[in-house]
Amino acid sequence: MNQHHHHVHAELPQGDSPILVEVWRGNLVESRHRAIAAVVDADGDVVRAWGDIERPIYGRSAIKPLLAIPLVESGAADRFGLGDREIALACASHSGEPGHVEAVNAWLARIGLSAEDLECGPHYPYFEPAAHAMLRAGEMPTRAHNNCSGKHAGFLTTAVHLGEPTQDYVRYEHQVQQRLLGILEQMCGQDLGDVPRGIDGCGIPTIAIPVGHHALGMAKMADPKDLSPARAAASARVLKAMTAEPWYVAGTGRFCTEVMRVTGARAAIKTGAEGVYMAALPELGFGLCLKIEDGNGRGAELVMGHLLRHFGIIDEGEAEQLRQSLTPTLRNWAGTEVGSIQPAAGLRDSAPF
Repeated sequence: MNQHHHHVHAELPQGDSPILVEVWRGNLVESRHRAIAAVVDADGDVVRAWGDIERPIYGRSAIKPLLAIPLVESGAADRFGLGDREIALACASHSGEPGHVEAVNAWLARIGLSAEDLECGPHYPYFEPAAHAMLRAGEMPTRAHNNCSGKHAGFLTTAVHLGEPTQDYVRYEHQVQQRLLGILEQMCGQDLGDVPRGIDGCGIPTIAIPVGHHALGMAKMADPKDLSPARAAASARVLKAMTAEPWYVAGTGRFCTEVMRVTGARAAIKTGAEGVYMAALPELGFGLCLKIEDGNGRGAELVMGHLLRHFGIIDEGEAEQLRQSLTPTLRNWAGTEVGSIQPAAGLRDSAPF
């Protein structure tokens, strides 16, 4: 275990997290979202920060790119001939569209397993047309429909490759989870032996890590100069897969997919539950983590989009292409535009770095 833990260097502000997002209806701000955000380089130096970035949060699904590293680093991906599509699925919170589910099932067959071996529960697809089609056909969702099924397939693939038990791989004590704990310790520069932990929606442990240290983990993926050659290569391959196959990371109309279709290799971004978002920015060598205090995902998307623009990852022409994703308009059921979601002054006034 790497004892040379980085410290994320920043002056810590006191008090409430700043308001970074405003939801307008007519000419009134109807709702506000407070947030914590950190942009950090691979040395742990803070490029920009909003709020108390030393506050621990659960990274939820936004840390999936970090959790995909062992799939590649162990040799499992090569042994089973996995391509960008499967590695992207290992990082995914997919929408459960037919193409996602078929790809997961084909992957599991390749390692001699099936959806029955996944230890995430079933749920109907996020993609409403797919869910409606299943309901009309009287079909029940399988574990492969779970938005995390690709990550779980990755865990199983690594276990099979290393000759570890495929049962109970979601348990904290299992080799798969202990290996991930070691990855998070080294990448995020934190000793995680005694920190709060919970159980994620898909059954795996979720570990409390400060916002700034989550950003550090993503920065080391973006700029793997201090990693071992095997870990550096695995990090690069994971980010390449996400940006080469963005539909497999999320799905039709989803923010992650739409943004990475435009940015390509300039940004690998990943959403998580409860208003968490992370990104690796390879051209700049930066990692980014943000947490909306009230857990609202619409606020997280807005802040992520704004920061990608702020750091020049998305230019004006691309921002125009992504306008409905970056500054969504609010419409009522009749289709009339009634409001919008906007960056608040605390985010707009951030001086360029």
